[in-house]
Amino acid sequence: MFVTRFAPSPTGPLHLGHAYSALLAHDMARVAGGKFLLRIDDLDQSRARPEWESQIYDDLHWLGLDWPTPCRRESDCFADYDAALDRLWNLGVLYPCTCTRRDISEALGAPQEGVVSNGPDGPIYPGTCRQPMWEDARWADGTLPRPKDVHLRLHMGKALSLLDNAENAVTGTGILQPICFDETGSGPSGQHGRIGVPPDHLAHAIGDIVVARKDFGASYHLAVVVDDAAQRVSHVIRGQDLFEATKIHIVLQDLLGLPRPVYHHHRLIRDDARKRLAKRDNARAIAAFREAGATPQDIRDRVGLPEVG
Repeated sequence: MFVTRFAPSPTGPLHLGHAYSALLAHDMARVAGGKFLLRIDDLDQSRARPEWESQIYDDLHWLGLDWPTPCRRESDCFADYDAALDRLWNLGVLYPCTCTRRDISEALGAPQEGVVSNGPDGPIYPGTCRQPMWEDARWADGTLPRPKDVHLRLHMGKALSLLDNAENAVTGTGILQPICFDETGSGPSGQHGRIGVPPDHLAHAIGDIVVARKDFGASYHLAVVVDDAAQRVSHVIRGQDLFEATKIHIVLQDLLGLPRPVYHHHRLIRDDARKRLAKRDNARAIAAFREAGATPQDIRDRVGLPEVG
C-alpha cells in the first residue's frame, strides 16, 4: 500500500514551501489510492510550541488535507529512539563525542586536518573523539554502557565495514558495494532512478554524523528512519534540500534492519531572489495568505500544483 507522510516542526508558521510539499504528498497518495499521514516533528521541545502545532492543523485543514488521527508526535516516541540507539550501540558503531562546534571548527582549521569540507550536517567531523573511544578496554569486551549525557556519533567506517561483511555473507563478492535507494523525483542535479552511494562518499563526504544529542536524545536522522518504519511509510516525499541526508538514512535503515522506502524529492519553492523559503519569512506564511483573503486554489496556483481530479 502507498503510504506517505508530511512531518513539519511546530517551531514557526508553515510557508508556501510546506504547502507545496504537503499538497504534493497528499495528491500522490490520493492518486495511488493510498494513505497520507501527518507527523509532528517536535523532538526539540525547547523550540516547539503548542500554538504552532495548532496552526499546522488549521492551515492543512484549510488547504483541504485530511489524515488519520491521532498523529504520531516524536516527543511521545523517545522509547522507540532509545531502542534503536541501544541496537546501534550494541553493534559497536557509535561513540560519545564531547566536541563543541568551536572545537570542530578549530580542528578542521588545523593544517594537519586538511581542507574543510561540508556534508549534509555542515562541517564533516574530523574524528577527534573517535580514537580515544576505541582505545577504551571496556569497549573491546562489551562492558561499556551507552552514555546518555553526550552526543553520540556514528562511526561511518565501522558501520560500512559491518554492512559490507553482511553483504559478502550473501554475495561472496568481497567488494564494497554501493548502498542504493530508488528516486522517483529528482535530486538537486537531476538524479533519478536507482541511486548508488559509494562507500568512499559516505566515509569522506558525510563522515561520522550525530545520531543522538545530549539535549533531547535522538537526532533528526535517527528519528526519521525509526518513524518511517514504525508508520510503514512506503514513499518519502520531501524537498531536494534533504536529498543528501537520504544517504545517511539508508545507512541507518540497513544497520537497524528497517525497510527502505521509495524516495521522491521535489523542487523547492523560492522567493523572488531565488532564496529558499524559511519560517522566519512570515510574509509567505500560509496564515498570512489566508488573512489576506487567498483561497486554497490560490495557494495551488502560486506553487504551480494543479488540483487532482
